[in-house]
Amino acid sequence: PGGNAEPARGGAAMAAGLRRAWRQRRAVLMEPGYTPLVAACLCLAEGGVNLWVIRRVPYTEIDWKAYMQEVEGFANGTLDYTQLKGDTGPLVYPAGFVYIFLGLYYATGRGTDIRLAQYLFAGLYLLNLLLVFRIYCRTNKVPPYVFFFMCCASYRIHSIFVLRLFNDPVAVAILFLAINLFLEERWSWGCLLFSLAVSVKMNILLFAPGLLFLLLQRFGLLGCIPKLCICALLQVILGLPFLLVNPVGYLTRSFDLGRQFQFKWTVNWRFLPEEVFQNRAFHAALLLTHLAGLGLFALHRWHRSKESILALLKDPAERKHPSPPLTVNNILWEGGQQGIVFVLFSSNFLGVCCSRSLHYQFYVWYFHTLPYLLWCTPTAKLAHMPKVLLLGVIELCWNTYPSTVCSSLSLHICHGLVLLQLWYGTAPPPALHTPPPSRRPAAISKKAQ
Repeated sequence: PGGNAEPARGGAAMAAGLRRAWRQRRAVLMEPGYTPLVAACLCLAEGGVNLWVIRRVPYTEIDWKAYMQEVEGFANGTLDYTQLKGDTGPLVYPAGFVYIFLGLYYATGRGTDIRLAQYLFAGLYLLNLLLVFRIYCRTNKVPPYVFFFMCCASYRIHSIFVLRLFNDPVAVAILFLAINLFLEERWSWGCLLFSLAVSVKMNILLFAPGLLFLLLQRFGLLGCIPKLCICALLQVILGLPFLLVNPVGYLTRSFDLGRQFQFKWTVNWRFLPEEVFQNRAFHAALLLTHLAGLGLFALHRWHRSKESILALLKDPAERKHPSPPLTVNNILWEGGQQGIVFVLFSSNFLGVCCSRSLHYQFYVWYFHTLPYLLWCTPTAKLAHMPKVLLLGVIELCWNTYPSTVCSSLSLHICHGLVLLQLWYGTAPPPALHTPPPSRRPAAISKKAQ
């Protein structure tokens, strides 16, 4: 009997150990506290994935050659912005783009060493990923298993970085660095980096309404003016060589808000007739929808104080009801706090939903924010699968080339579902109405005295 008991005890201990290991594995995948561990593993894996993509998947020339031609004109002494152009047309990005890609121009032998450029963009991909993971570690909202979909499962994002060499990833990486600085309460440095990102590509301005709200919340109107001056001053300094030669040409080319997009490249409006897509009334309707969405979110989801939103114009010390402190992402009316990440990411997402056109490289504008937008609200066990499915359908829509009526409609439906869960998932709880105190206990108390 003793001999039989010993193996039985050993088997029970082994089974208990296996169960403990399984529980730990599940925790690693489900508990946001394990994000740093999962992030480290995924960053290592992504280094190998990017090297494999560069060596095995053929490079596709789209805009890199045109970028090099545009900055080559500046290198040759051309300061009239209207004269800087490439094979795909005139230069339409602000001056920060020129300086950064001029550095890449010289680093890659005047743009001829494509393989070196791909390796540099692979390094940018990893840096961008580290900055994104640092934000997610601070938010502590998203279950780590979601990051496998964010990293290894997106063919389009790897393509945008290391097979197409677009300028969008450069702008977005600088933006995420700025957001990290905002989370560290380094607002001046953050505004400087935010402005630098805008100077690479204007899409970063989609984050600007959220950033303005945060600056007003944190500093009031007078306090946020120096921060806005930092943003404006950097734009003037970067654009100064071109502004001195042809200021109108520089401003109209680099900040052309009315530029028309080609229908053949649109990802989100393929189901519309081309004449509607190009119609100015349609563009105006999208702009009004965007402004209405920002207004609704600012009034009912970003603003948490008991005072009117106009109280944000006052100095924080002079407000009747002190505004709740800015935190990373406490958006669920926990003590009235509001989140830096939620305000910025939702501001950008509203802009993406109302964009006049989304091209394939624009996916990187919001791809890395989608896990937060989907999981920042309370998630029941059964709700994980629909959210993962949404990520998958969005990825499928962006990988459908050329876009179709079905893919563009599906993308809008997915965006709408994300907006609905953001709106309802961050709604304040109903006010608790306590009945007025009864007079009878008061009378009894008085009689007792």
